[in-house]
Amino acid sequence: MVYRDPRTLQEVCALQEVNLVVGDREFVTLVGPSGCGKTTLIRLIAGFGRPTEGRIRIERTSTDRPATSMVWQENALFPWRSVRKNILFGLEIRKVPSPVQKETLERLIDMVHLHGFEDRFPHELSGGMRQRVNLARAIANDPEILLMDEPFASLDAQTKYLLSEELIGIWEKTKKTVVYITHSIEEAILLSDRIVVMTARPGRIKEIIQNPLRRPRSTELMSTSIYEALFRDIWSLLKEEVLKAQATTSLQ
Repeated sequence: MVYRDPRTLQEVCALQEVNLVVGDREFVTLVGPSGCGKTTLIRLIAGFGRPTEGRIRIERTSTDRPATSMVWQENALFPWRSVRKNILFGLEIRKVPSPVQKETLERLIDMVHLHGFEDRFPHELSGGMRQRVNLARAIANDPEILLMDEPFASLDAQTKYLLSEELIGIWEKTKKTVVYITHSIEEAILLSDRIVVMTARPGRIKEIIQNPLRRPRSTELMSTSIYEALFRDIWSLLKEEVLKAQATTSLQ
């Protein structure tokens, strides 16, 4: 994938020879140094651009629901809409019948633990609560694939752990196909079926690691020897790429 940098007007190769198959109901996480093309890849999957080489194919099981829904790192809620209205936005656009909207709202409010906050507005919520709403809105559309671009990056460590455990529970209930981006090895291990380690730019797949940890999972696994060994393995692969990326940045 090549694009033109708007600052320098030079062509940049963001991704190169990326071959990845994500299975139905699989949770796959991409980790890699900053600038390695993780977000570019997830935006291509979402249809926000076209690859300059190769192709992206999504095998649809239904045309009555969207192929993808995105949960962003930054707050993407409509500030003038309540929690209720934000979650239901996609269903309103698709003119889903009111009884279905009501049932969906009740189910998702329960799933993301937002009882009593249905009529609050985004500015009245904490960062963690806003991300719960973002997640509920994405799931409400019942997408084939849920795309998550560093959704917990701006949150404090304690909230990250809590939301990671909640996301594990949500995935267990919905069994959505998820493509997740993070800089956090901890998140990748806790959440994923497979962990894709990316190289420095141009982003390639350095290694794909099958997660040996059994489900269901919780943060208690972080004290186990299996977790610690997996963390070391991933970091040993990633550290070299982070150093390469930093060296390239310092030369620019």
